[in-house]
Amino acid sequence: MRHRVIFLSLIFLCCAAWGQSANQSPGSATARPMPGHDMSSMKDMPMSADQDSNEAAHVMHSMEGHMDMGPHMKMTALRQIQPGDKERAQKVADEARQAASKYTDYHVALADGFKIFHPEIPQHIYHFTNYSYGFEAAFAFNPDHPTSLLYEKHGDDYKLVGVMYTAPKRFTEDQLNDRIPLSIVQWHEHVNFCKPPAGREQEMLGSHPQFGLRGSITTQEACDAAGGTFRPVIFNWMVHVYPFEKDQASMWSVDRQHGDSD
Repeated sequence: MRHRVIFLSLIFLCCAAWGQSANQSPGSATARPMPGHDMSSMKDMPMSADQDSNEAAHVMHSMEGHMDMGPHMKMTALRQIQPGDKERAQKVADEARQAASKYTDYHVALADGFKIFHPEIPQHIYHFTNYSYGFEAAFAFNPDHPTSLLYEKHGDDYKLVGVMYTAPKRFTEDQLNDRIPLSIVQWHEHVNFCKPPAGREQEMLGSHPQFGLRGSITTQEACDAAGGTFRPVIFNWMVHVYPFEKDQASMWSVDRQHGDSD
């Protein structure tokens, strides 16, 4: 029992320390990495330990309008509707709307510890991410704590349109279904990423790239041959919800979230 108490205490201290560092300078709009869960010591911490902010910016560019990502996109399969699925999904959407409503003014989001992911890059949708909530999502699902708030930019202002939830990339579809029913939503993750050799990140932004999430390389062997570093999964599971829409299909629109860059 004593060892168990010590172990739990250590976890608590680590979480508290991480959360504190993630929320420093809450009003700052500095670039922060997206919450992909693949750290060497804590596999569900945000972002890979060897993935710096500059690389993340290039990844963001390659993900803009990622409807055509093909072999670089993995989606959950739609299941047959089960009794209670619509109600469960609606409950999440209702809680998402309630949680997001206080952040119609993006300054409030910044003050509450949400950070804009690469504000210097023109994007269709800007993700304001709370890294403490992202860490929490690795262990439990709390609809009141979305990993990211989704905003459209209009001039110098931001318009709140939705939220993003995340889950560890190790999760099975059954585990994702426990969070939000897969008969209503489709989670997605970004796969088959070949990181270019150092100094060649710009190649991901070309019209016919070899590397990145729009690249022609989709296998470990091809990536090795090109001198790149292959990652089967680059970020965690993600799903967008647009809780201010009028109907459930629009709230969980797959087409719309694929037009967003996450």
